Amino acid sequence: MDVDLIFKIAAIGIIVAVLNQLLVRSGREDQAMLTTLAGLVVVMFMMVNQIASLFTTIKSVFGL
Repeated sequence: MDVDLIFKIAAIGIIVAVLNQLLVRSGREDQAMLTTLAGLVVVMFMMVNQIASLFTTIKSVFGL
């Protein structure tokens, strides 16, 4: 796993947290929730790619 991935996830988390706070304070709770969900989906797609790579590596190591 690359350290770059951790920094990308942290950056997305910080951006989503700031946007969430801005939207909640301006009275747009629905949009804040959608922003949080969008950030979660982006991170999940990043993790799915890494998990797929992990399974490919495991298959090649064990010769499955």
